[in-house]
Amino acid sequence: MSFTLIGRLQTRLLAAAPALAVALGVHRWWALELVALMLGVGLVLDLVVYDRVFSYQPAWLAVPLGALELGIVYVLMRRLGIMVPHLRFALLLFGLGWLSQQVAVHAVLPRLRLEYGESGGEPGRAGAVLAAAVAITAVGGLAGARAVEPPTVHLHGTVQGPIVIRHAQTLVGGVVRGGIEIRANHVTLRNVTIVGGEYGVDVEHAQHVMLDNVRLLQFKLDGVHALDAGVMVHDCSVSAPASNLATGVLIDYSMGRPMSMIEGCTIVGTREGISTHSSAVDVMNNHVVGTTTRGISLTEMSMDMASGNRVDNAKGIGILCMDHSMCQIEHNTVAGATPAGDDNPSESGVAIESYFYAEATLKHNTVIASPGGVQALDESTITHG
Repeated sequence: MSFTLIGRLQTRLLAAAPALAVALGVHRWWALELVALMLGVGLVLDLVVYDRVFSYQPAWLAVPLGALELGIVYVLMRRLGIMVPHLRFALLLFGLGWLSQQVAVHAVLPRLRLEYGESGGEPGRAGAVLAAAVAITAVGGLAGARAVEPPTVHLHGTVQGPIVIRHAQTLVGGVVRGGIEIRANHVTLRNVTIVGGEYGVDVEHAQHVMLDNVRLLQFKLDGVHALDAGVMVHDCSVSAPASNLATGVLIDYSMGRPMSMIEGCTIVGTREGISTHSSAVDVMNNHVVGTTTRGISLTEMSMDMASGNRVDNAKGIGILCMDHSMCQIEHNTVAGATPAGDDNPSESGVAIESYFYAEATLKHNTVIASPGGVQALDESTITHG
C-alpha cells in the first residue's frame, strides 16, 4: 500500500484507540505513559523515516517494522523509568496496539471507506476527526495522570528510621536505618538502601506498591514483608541478615490483592530466600544463594509461578510447593542442594518438592548435584508438562 504522510499519521492514531482505551480502563499511570510512548515513537517514525523510505509498503513489512518499534519502545521505557509491573504487561499492550493497526489497515478501514487504499490511507473527514480525538484523549489522559501522580521525595545521605509512609508517594535514593513501613496504596521505593529494622520493608494492607532496585541489609526477620498486600519487587538485593531466622522476601495472606511479583532479585544467606503463604505471586528470574532451610517456598494454598530462577547451595530444599498450593515451576535451575542434617526425607537435599496435598506442574527445570532430586510426598502430586 502507498501511504501519504497524512494517511500514515491518521491511521496510526486511529489504530491506537483500543490500546488507549485499555490504558484508560486500568487506571494505571504506567499504562498511559506506555501507550503515549508507543504512539509517539510510531508517529515520529512515520514522519521522519517511513514516509521518506517507503513509497510503497507491502503487508509483510509490518512484522519487521513492528519489531523495530518494539525495540525502540523498550529501550526508551527503561531509559525514561516507566515502571511497568511486569514486562509481559508491556508486551501485551504493545501487541494489542500492533494488532489493532494491522486489523485497521487491512480490514476495518477499507470496509468503512472503499477508497481508503486509493487515497493513500487517509480515512476521510470522519476518520480525521476520530484521529484528532484519539490524539487529544492521549495527551489529556497523560496530563491528567501526571497531575494526580504521587509526589516524589528524594532522600540524601543517611536517614534514621523507621520511616512510616501513609500517603501515595515515590521515595528515591538515600540510606534508611531502621526500616520502612508502607501503609498506603501507590507507593514506590526506588534505589533505596535499607539497613536494620525488624523488617527491612514492611507492607501491610496496601496494593500497587513497587520496590525497584532496593538493597536490604541487617534486618532481623524479613527483608521484605508483605501482609495482605499487592507488591512488585524488582531487582532487589537482600543479604547479611541480623538473624538466622530471617527470610529474604515474604508475601503473606494476599490472595485478595492484585497478583504480586518478585523478579530479578539476588538473595543471599537467609533462612528462606523467597516465601509465599496464601498468595498469588510470580517468582521470576531471581538468584537465591545459601539458604539454610528452603530456597523458594510456595505454601498454604498459594497459586504461584516460579520461572527462570536459580537456587544455589540450599540446605534442605531448593524449591518447595506445599500445603494445598498449586504451583507452576518452569525453567528453573537448582544446584547443590544439601541435606538439612536431621534425617528428614523431605529435607534431604531435594531440588524440587511437592508436599502435603500440593499440586506442582514442572517443565524444563535443571537439577545439578542435589541428592534428593525431585520428590512428591504426603499426598501431593507432580505433573511433568
